[in-house]
Amino acid sequence: MNLPIQLQTGLYLYLICINIITIAVYGIDKRNAVRGKWRIRVSTLLTLAAVGGSAGALLAMHLFHHKTKKKKFSIGVPLMLLVQIVLLVFLTKADLPISI
Repeated sequence: MNLPIQLQTGLYLYLICINIITIAVYGIDKRNAVRGKWRIRVSTLLTLAAVGGSAGALLAMHLFHHKTKKKKFSIGVPLMLLVQIVLLVFLTKADLPISI
């Protein structure tokens, strides 16, 4: 499958936006954790990663030193990123021949 250029552009814009939002939300959660304020639910953080924000989640985890010791995040987010990369390649370049 090879998406038309308009859909690819929309997909890339979506990924940029969701990753910026994810970085911001992880940063807010870390700031609130340090200040002892209300926290963002783990399910919300993981959902943002799952819907395309895994690169931003991974970056934010290391940038803010946040959730890096939690297995749901330290294992789950990189796995989500791997799946999303494979899916993105499949959707945008799957008609390219694979040479061995």
